[in-house]
Amino acid sequence: MVSAPAHSHQFYQSPRRRPVMARAMGIHIWDRAGKRYIDGSSGAMVCNIGHSNPRVLDAMRRQMDQATYGMRLHFETEPAERLAEMTAARTPPGLDRVFFTSGGSEAVETALKFARSHALASGQAQRWKVISRFPAYHGCTLGALAVTGYAPMTAPWAPMMVEMPKVAAPRAYLDGLDAGDPATGQHYARMLEESIFAEGPETVLAFLIEPVGGASTGALVPPAGYMAAVRAICDRHGILLIHDEVISGGGRCGAFLAGDLWGVSPDLIVLSKGFGGGYVPLGAVIARTDMVDAVMAAGGFPHGFTYAGNPLACAAGIAVIEEIEAEGLIANAREVGFYLKTRMQALMQRYPFIGDVRGTGLLLAFELVADRQTMAPLPAEIGAYDGLTETAYQNGLIVYARRTRGGHNGDHFLVAPPLITTEAQAGEIIDKLTETLDRFAARHGLG
Repeated sequence: MVSAPAHSHQFYQSPRRRPVMARAMGIHIWDRAGKRYIDGSSGAMVCNIGHSNPRVLDAMRRQMDQATYGMRLHFETEPAERLAEMTAARTPPGLDRVFFTSGGSEAVETALKFARSHALASGQAQRWKVISRFPAYHGCTLGALAVTGYAPMTAPWAPMMVEMPKVAAPRAYLDGLDAGDPATGQHYARMLEESIFAEGPETVLAFLIEPVGGASTGALVPPAGYMAAVRAICDRHGILLIHDEVISGGGRCGAFLAGDLWGVSPDLIVLSKGFGGGYVPLGAVIARTDMVDAVMAAGGFPHGFTYAGNPLACAAGIAVIEEIEAEGLIANAREVGFYLKTRMQALMQRYPFIGDVRGTGLLLAFELVADRQTMAPLPAEIGAYDGLTETAYQNGLIVYARRTRGGHNGDHFLVAPPLITTEAQAGEIIDKLTETLDRFAARHGLG
C-alpha cells in the first residue's frame, strides 16, 4: 500500500491524514494505491464538469503560451473581457458588469463592500447592516463570517468581527410546514421584514441569501412564494438583494443560476466554485450597470485582489462555460438529478432514520434523524455527520457533510456529483450509499 508521507509540512483544519491523490478523470479520483473513489460531492461542489476535461486543459495550455498573469491596473486581457461578456449574457437583464475574484469568500467580501460603496455613492451612508440567514455559510474570511450562521466557524472569531443580523432560514421540513404552500413562503419572508423594522429600515443595506442552500442547510429549496416575497420586501425598503450562487450557480441546479428557477432578479450575484470548475481559482460578482456607474462617478471602487481577472483563470472559465453548454450539462443536471433524487427518496423506505431528502438538479442532500415524526436529531455523541462520511470514503464514495442545526447537532449529507454524471453512475452512487448506510445502521443499532 502506498500511503502519505509520515510527516507533512502542511496543516489543515484537523490532524486527519488522507491518501495521496494520483490522478482524476471524469467523476473519479484514484489514490497512489490505485483505489478509485467516486467524487460524489464534486470536491466541495466545485468540479461541475468533472476532472481533467481535455478541452478545458487545451484552452489553458493555449493561454499559457501567451501569458499567465496580467495586472488589472496595467492591462486589460482578452480572456477577462470575454468571460465577463459571456457571464453577463447569462445573468438577468441589467446585471451586466462583472468583477472577478479568486474564490467564493473573496466574491462575497467584494459584494458586501461594493454594496456599501454604492450606498455611500448614492447618499445613503446610514445603510451598513447586511441581514443574512441562520444557518448559512458565506465564506471563511472575517467579512464573510460576519454574515455566516454556523456557530463552530464563527464563534472563535466573534470578537474580531461585526456580526450581522440573522433571520431563520426557511426550513419548512423542520418546522412542520408545507413547503408547497405559498403561505409558508410568506411566513418566512415576514421574518425578514420584522428584522428590517427591528434594525431600522434606514440602516439596512442588503439581504444576502443562497437561492438553493449550500453546505449549512444542505441543498435547502425555498418554499413556494418565498423568493418573490423577499424581492418585494427588499424593493419596499430600498434594500439590495444579493444572491450567493457560489454553490448553486454554474448549472448545478438545472439552470445557469438557481435564482432563475423562480424568475427573481437580484441586485448582485456572487459566483465561484463551479464557475471555474476547479481548474483554476475563480470567482465573480455581477452587478447592475447603474450601480457600477454610480460608484465609478463617486471616485471608483477602492478594492481588489492580486489575481482578479487572471487571464489563465478566465481562459479556464470560458472553456468551462463552453463545455457546460456544448455537452448539455444543465439539462443533464435536471434529468440525472431527478433520477438520483428519486433513488435517494426510495432509501427512506429502507432507513427510517433518513428524515428528509431535498434539493434540485445535482445539488441534493439527505438528513438523518432519530425520529421522523418530530425530526429530532440523532444524538450528537454518535457523530453521524463525520462517521457516515468516513464510512462512505472507505467505501470509495465521497460525500460532503455538515451539522444541520447551526453546527452543533443534526446531520446532513450533500450528494452533488459532477454534471457529467450518467444515470448508470448515479446508480453506482446509490449502491455505494446503500452499503454505507447499512454499515452505519448496524454499527449504531438503527432500525
